[in-house]
Amino acid sequence: MKIENFEDLPLTPEVMKGIEELGFTELFPIQAQAMIPLLEGKDVIGQAQTGTGKTAAFGIPMVERVDPKNKRVQGLVLAPTRELAIQVAQRISRFSKYTRLKVLPVYGGESIGKQIRALERGVHIVVGTPGRIIDHLRRGTLNLSSTKVVVLDEADRMLDMGFIDDINYILSKVPEDRQLSLFSATIDKSVMNVCHRYMKNPEKILVSKDEIALEQLNQYYMVVNPRNKLGYLLTMLKTNNVEKSIIFCNTRRGTEWLARKLRSHRYSVEPLHGGFTQAQRERVSNAFRNGRFKFLVATDVAARGLDIQGITHIINYDVPLEALVYFHRIGRTARNGGEGTAITLVGYGEMAELSKIKTLTNTHIEELEAKNPQYC
Repeated sequence: MKIENFEDLPLTPEVMKGIEELGFTELFPIQAQAMIPLLEGKDVIGQAQTGTGKTAAFGIPMVERVDPKNKRVQGLVLAPTRELAIQVAQRISRFSKYTRLKVLPVYGGESIGKQIRALERGVHIVVGTPGRIIDHLRRGTLNLSSTKVVVLDEADRMLDMGFIDDINYILSKVPEDRQLSLFSATIDKSVMNVCHRYMKNPEKILVSKDEIALEQLNQYYMVVNPRNKLGYLLTMLKTNNVEKSIIFCNTRRGTEWLARKLRSHRYSVEPLHGGFTQAQRERVSNAFRNGRFKFLVATDVAARGLDIQGITHIINYDVPLEALVYFHRIGRTARNGGEGTAITLVGYGEMAELSKIKTLTNTHIEELEAKNPQYC
């Protein structure tokens, strides 16, 4: 059976309840490929950048494999920075909301006494930076002898930051029969050395760059009055240097309407949606590719498979109803190492959809102040 949705996975009702509450349905590629091997207890090497949904890919199987009745540390995630450790711990806590598991972020710059007291009360999963984890191990306040699942998150960054000796020390303190998974944006020689040394027949999973939110992509959102969304869009197009953009709408009718409105304000624009014939679709996409107009207003179905260079901005006029679709959309810019910008206009009724998107990504989506909308 092809795994496409969370409900296709063998998850307990408690974990599924947490996932459903977050609004997750469709799996990211890294999740669809990594979660079954991880649930089966296999070692996994995952090549995945920030923004691919990898925290759920390793966090949900970890939650499933931890026994809530045993108050010892059974899951360990190593992260390169305190910010990432906090984010990952928050997300795992959300997945495990109904399981009675305790998740603790452990990092420098915070009172070690507070962390020690939490560890004494009993913690099931620790997410931490290598330096502070070692501090606790040497003090005897952290015991990893019951740890059965270990994750190295953003392994390439940890190695670049000189943490290899720390990783070796920490892994020497966990049982030999533990499960180890490693997630890294790049799989270079230093990363493979760690894999060869500590992993047993790992499954290798690579995620296509088209499926991910690239780090050189600047992501913003703007909360606006939905009744004057067009006015905010016109103001934004005037104040930002938008050279070539795809503007996404959720419906065919919305696509036609917005293209017509933008044309009336003298923008060079064409719509593209699922109602087009193949010949019409090719004519519009080729004209856009060749620079005959600057703005393509499209639905997700119509934009599928489009590979057009030089797109500076992705604008979400409508917030996508599925969080995964957001990452497909914004992957249309920042191609081949270039920079790009994604801006999402969020009506008051679309805040829940935005929250789902934020939950799924480690990349920062910055809020922009909504400037006075153009009268239209």
